[in-house]
Amino acid sequence: MYKIIYTLFCLTILISTSIADETYVSLKKSKVNVRYGPSFESDIKYVYKKINLPLKQIDKKENFRRIIDLKNNSGWIHISQLKKNNSVIAIQNKILFKKPTNYSKPLARLEKGRLLKVNECKDGWCHIATDNYAGWIKTNDIWGSIK
Repeated sequence: MYKIIYTLFCLTILISTSIADETYVSLKKSKVNVRYGPSFESDIKYVYKKINLPLKQIDKKENFRRIIDLKNNSGWIHISQLKKNNSVIAIQNKILFKKPTNYSKPLARLEKGRLLKVNECKDGWCHIATDNYAGWIKTNDIWGSIK
């Protein structure tokens, strides 16, 4: 009986630890190498060329983080190239509003795939900035974390 309880306890800890590793991060630089493995000796798999691009961290090993992007590309990035998440990607066309309400003045139409820098979020809305626009969008249909 104790073995069963102990096994269940260990499995619970293992599952909760692996789920806790999944967090969102953003690229700190405008050119970041993604590698096949968690070391500088590993070959470069591809290169990101978009600052603030949101990524999901799914694993970590020493100073490297395994990431996955919106298109399910994955690889390893050194922690010095990452920062706390501050951006999202629109996965559907969005309307940018002046205030956090549907009755507010629409400012722009944001196309699917647009990178949006998040300033703050509240009540299902986020204040974002992108190129020449700043305003509020609904938090549905976006990829990334909006804490």
